Amino acid sequence: MHALVIDDSRSMRMILARILRGAGFEITEAGHGQEALDHLTGGLRPDLCLIDWNMPVMNGYEFVTEVRKVREWRDITLMMVTTESEHSRIVAALAAGAHEYVIKPFTADAILDKLELLGLTHDGAIA
Repeated sequence: MHALVIDDSRSMRMILARILRGAGFEITEAGHGQEALDHLTGGLRPDLCLIDWNMPVMNGYEFVTEVRKVREWRDITLMMVTTESEHSRIVAALAAGAHEYVIKPFTADAILDKLELLGLTHDGAIA
């Protein structure tokens, strides 16, 4: 499986990538939503995108909205991983097409539990 990790923080991308690699994912990273869209328009087809909300150029909510406009990308699982904890933000992201929402700070187990809930774990994977 392949995951696209979208966050303007290099250290956060590294943390998420380490968790996902341990679960058997190949990783592509993007520093903002537009860079992630460029990967998708270039042909990348990840199974999962982990998306921060607050990023320069294009934020995570805008990214989710743009992805859901394209039929070929509708099978991509979208998970927000963000510091935005207001109920209205969570509702907006889910209504726009995100499948799950994780609030920072998080544990590796919280990410892995969400992956399992979404059916995106490999048997025998170690985080």
